[in-house]
Amino acid sequence: MKAVDLLFASVPTRTLCLTALSLACMSSASAQSTANPTPDQRADQLVQRMSLEDMHHMVQTFNTMVPQQPPGGIGTAGYVPALPALGIPALQENDAGIGVHNYPVGKDKNGQPLLVRGKAGDATALPSLLGVAATWNPQIAYAGGSMIGSEAYAQGINMLLAGGINLAREPRNGRNFEYLGEDPLLAARIDGAEIRGIQSRHVLSTIKHYALNAQETNRLTMSSNIGERAIRESDLLAFELAIEDGHPASVMCGYNKVNNIYDCSNSHLLNDILKRDWKYPGWVMTDWGADHGVNDALAGVDQVSGIDLGTGSSLGNTGSSFGAPLTQAITNGTVPRSRLQDMVHRILRSMYAGGLFDHPPVIKPINAKADAAVSRSAAEQAIVLLKNDRAQLPLNASVKTIAIIGGHADAGVLSGGGSAQVWPIGGPAIPAVQPPVQNVWQWMVYDPSSPMKALQKQMPAATLRYDDGSDPAKAVALAKSSDIAIVFATQWMCEGIDAPNLSLPNGQDALIDAVAAANPHAIVVLENGGPVKMPWLSKVSAVVEAWYPGSRGGDAIAGVLTGKVNPSGHLPITFPKDEQQLPRPQMTNANEVDYNVEGAAVGYKWYDEKKLEPLFPFGFGLSYSRFGYSDLHVSTQGDHVTVSFKVTNLGDRAGMDTPQIYVGMPTDSGEAPRRLAGFDKVSLQPKESRTVSVTIDPRLLAVFDADADQWRIAAGSYPIDVGHSSRDLVLNGQADVAAARIAP
Repeated sequence: MKAVDLLFASVPTRTLCLTALSLACMSSASAQSTANPTPDQRADQLVQRMSLEDMHHMVQTFNTMVPQQPPGGIGTAGYVPALPALGIPALQENDAGIGVHNYPVGKDKNGQPLLVRGKAGDATALPSLLGVAATWNPQIAYAGGSMIGSEAYAQGINMLLAGGINLAREPRNGRNFEYLGEDPLLAARIDGAEIRGIQSRHVLSTIKHYALNAQETNRLTMSSNIGERAIRESDLLAFELAIEDGHPASVMCGYNKVNNIYDCSNSHLLNDILKRDWKYPGWVMTDWGADHGVNDALAGVDQVSGIDLGTGSSLGNTGSSFGAPLTQAITNGTVPRSRLQDMVHRILRSMYAGGLFDHPPVIKPINAKADAAVSRSAAEQAIVLLKNDRAQLPLNASVKTIAIIGGHADAGVLSGGGSAQVWPIGGPAIPAVQPPVQNVWQWMVYDPSSPMKALQKQMPAATLRYDDGSDPAKAVALAKSSDIAIVFATQWMCEGIDAPNLSLPNGQDALIDAVAAANPHAIVVLENGGPVKMPWLSKVSAVVEAWYPGSRGGDAIAGVLTGKVNPSGHLPITFPKDEQQLPRPQMTNANEVDYNVEGAAVGYKWYDEKKLEPLFPFGFGLSYSRFGYSDLHVSTQGDHVTVSFKVTNLGDRAGMDTPQIYVGMPTDSGEAPRRLAGFDKVSLQPKESRTVSVTIDPRLLAVFDADADQWRIAAGSYPIDVGHSSRDLVLNGQADVAAARIAP
C-alpha cells in the first residue's frame, strides 16, 4: 500500500473527498502562485540574478537637484539609475506631501529662483498638511494624495518623499505645517489615506521622519530623549497605525538622535521595532545626508539618500556610507552579503508592489483644472471657524463696503517654505522673497489665488478696498470708513527655521488691535503654519483659521466668508494662550531635549493632565449650523469596543460635522486623562440625522509594557465620551473591558 493510501486508510469517505479537494486547491494555488508571483517572490527571483555590483547600485540615490545631473536624472531630489539588463526601472524620487516640489538651485537675473526640473508652473498645491489634518476627513486626504501622485506620474516621477507624520510636540517647529498635528490616531488616519492615494497612481511614497523629529533648531545634532513606553504610546503609535493603513513603500529615518543615537544608526528603532515588531516589509532610506557610517546597514538602513556626484553627501559628509565603505565591509565580512541581499530585496519588493515594473510613468500635461478643484475642496474643509460673535459670518449680502487689510490678500495666499514648497502654476502672486538664510530652497512664496478678488466676485454689489497694512494709521482710516474690516494675518514657516515665539510677526498683533478698535465688525483671517497667540481675540468679531490654503485658497476663504461654504474644519492641534502653557516655555537650543516632561501626554493630553485652559482646544471648530448628539450605545466584546450614536443637524443650513470619541484612562495608568479613540465626518441636510458607529482600536485602551514588549489592557470600566472637541463632551458612557495583551 502506498504511503498516501496508508495516510487516508481510516479517514471517512466525506473527509477524504474534502481532503482531496483541498489538495487539488493547494495544487491549483501553487500553480497560480507560479504564474502570478507575489512582490516578495518576484524580488527574490531578481536578487538571485544580481551581481554584487548590481545590488550595490540599488542602495544609494544620487542627488539630482544640482546643475550637474547624472545621465537619466530629471532634476529630482533623488535618483537611482535604471539597470536595463535586469529590467529594473530608475527610481526618480521627489519631495511632496503638499504637492510636487520644484528645486531652486540659484537665482535668475531678476533675483527669482532658478528651478532644476521642468518649468515653473507644473504642479498644484494642496493646503498645508496641518490644514488637511484639520479636515478630519481621510477621503479628502486620499483624493489629495491621488492628485499629487497623478501629477508626479505625468512628470516621470515614480516615488514621492511624502507622508510626514511627526507629532507636534513643539508648536514653534518650522515644519509643523508639513505634519498632521498632535494626536496619533488623527495623524495616522490622514497620513495613511494620503499615502494610499499617492500609491494608487503607481507612485511610491515614504513615511517620515522616523522618529521624534520635532523641531528644526539643531536638527542635525539634537537628541530627542524619551522613555520607551512614552514613545510607543505617542510618536511611534502614529507611525505604526499609519504604516498599517497606508502601506508606504519606504520609511525615511530622520536627522536627529533618539536617546543619543542617530535615527539612521538606531537599531532599536529600525530593527527591533519597525522590522521585527511591526514586520515592516519595505525599505528604510535615510533623509538627505543623514547617514553616519557603514554600520547603519547593520542598524537597519537599506538605502542612503542624496549623494552629490563627486562630493559625497548633500549635507557635507565626506562620502557615501554605502559607497566604497559598504563594498569593503561586505568584502571583509563586517556586513554580511545576506544583509545586502535583504536591503535590495526590500527595495525591489516595494517597487513590484507599487507597480513600477508594470506601469512606468506616462509623460503628459497635468489636468490643472481638475487638480485645482481637488485642492479647493480640501481647503474648504480645512478652514476652521474659531470665533463668530453675533453671527458676524457669513457676510450679509447687504454689506456695502469692505476693507481688506494686509497679507497680500489682493494678490494671493501664503505658502510654507522648504522642501515642501510647491512652485505655483503661472508663478507666484508676487515676486518670491528669500529671507536672510543659508539654504537656496528657503523662499517665501504666495500662491496666485487672491481672497480679495474671489470675495469681490462673490459679492459684486459691495465695494472692496485694499491696504497693505504697512502704515497702521492708513489701515485704521480705511477700517473706520468701511462697514466690515477683514485683516489677513500671516505667519511664514519653513524647513530649517523654527519660530522664535507664538506671536504673529512684523507688528501684526498691534495692527489687528488698532483695526478692531476702529471697527467693531473686524474679522481676522489667519494664514499660518501653526498655533499663534491672539492678544486681540476679545476685540474682534470673528476669526477664520485658513492655514496655508493652497492653489485655490483665495476661493476657499471667500466661500467661507460669504457662506457659500459652511465651515467644517476642526483643530488638529491645541492653540495655547501663551508659551508659559507649553511643556518647554523656552525653545530648546541645546543638543538635547527632554520629552519625558510630557511623555505620551502630547498636546491636548498635556493640557488635560495639567488642568490648563488653552486658547482653543484640540478638535475645536464652529459651523454655521448646530449639531446635536444622542442615543449613545457602547458594546464590548473582550477588548473590542464599539461606540454608536446619532448625529442630527439642528440648524437650517446643510453642513458637515466631526463627532469625536474620547476614552478615559484608568487613574493608575500614568497616562493623561483621555485619548482620542475615534471620529467620523458626516454631511447632513437641515434636520437630518445619521447614526455613526466606530470601533476603537484596542491599542488606544492599552498602555505599552516595555519589559514585556507588548500592549497591556487592564480589566475595568473605561469612560467613553462623545463631543465636539476634547473639551466639549456631551455624551457619556462606559465600556467594561476584559484584560488583554496585544503584540506590538
